[in-house]
Amino acid sequence: MEQDKNRADELPVATHKSGFVNIVGNPNVGKSTLMNELVGERISIITQKAQTTRHRIMGIVNTPQYQVVFSDTPGVLKPQYKMQESMLAFSEGALTDADVLVYVTDVVEDPEKNADFLAKVAAEKVPVLLVINKIDLLKGNDDLNAIVDRWLQRLPKAEIYPISAKEKFGVTGLMNRIVELLPAGEPYFGKDALTDKPARFFVTEIIREKILLNYDKEVPYSTEVIVEQFEEKETSIHIMAVIYVERDSQKGILIGRGGSMLKKVGIQARKDIEKFFDKSVYLELFVKVEPDWRNREGKLRQFGYIE
Repeated sequence: MEQDKNRADELPVATHKSGFVNIVGNPNVGKSTLMNELVGERISIITQKAQTTRHRIMGIVNTPQYQVVFSDTPGVLKPQYKMQESMLAFSEGALTDADVLVYVTDVVEDPEKNADFLAKVAAEKVPVLLVINKIDLLKGNDDLNAIVDRWLQRLPKAEIYPISAKEKFGVTGLMNRIVELLPAGEPYFGKDALTDKPARFFVTEIIREKILLNYDKEVPYSTEVIVEQFEEKETSIHIMAVIYVERDSQKGILIGRGGSMLKKVGIQARKDIEKFFDKSVYLELFVKVEPDWRNREGKLRQFGYIE
């Protein structure tokens, strides 16, 4: 019996795996939807508008066997002002510290779009998984085969994963492959961690999502949200947030007649914040003008776009 016990002690212990899996691609291809599906939580905001994600956001998946640190990044675009330069830096930075790189496209995107960035992806030494999203929009396999062939010309070493993040098709297979590719290692974060971002960050993202959903044209892209007060108690949270815009005319549009639009945004945001924290929320919103903040380095540093 003692001999059998010693043999059992000598059996190999399953190796823990951990790594950084960075999600990159052009705007509006479904990166944030995919990120949320992989993490199993609503980490990134989702709208039909491009440039929804402005920061690099981590979502962490933990099991006893592994820890996957996913990063959602801003869509790759040619910068028109300093804030977009910072957004592009977040995306390019994701190429330098990945253990696995997930490049997301969709069934309508031209592989020639942002060819310079794609060339950097093709040169990567780490495994690259090419995710072709929104295949639910296709009529048949012939269309998909043609799309796969076009992308393989650009990323010949990539593994191809056709999925529909919205319909939750193909995501499990993608996740299983990601886990297979993870290197052995100890966890980078505590096993109870869901993200690297503080609570205030998700408040600002939820408010900004409601602005994106309720306003058109330039207004949502000219806004930034800063939480100035976050007082959390056992069952409730008191939040005071400021929405910055670039012009007085944008402030008027944001507030609306008699404050009606700002009130609508506040009600919608409060409901989602309560759901996120599972507590009652008292939310106060204010609007201030900060001229040309997207091109001012000091403001971009204050707002977290420059370290």
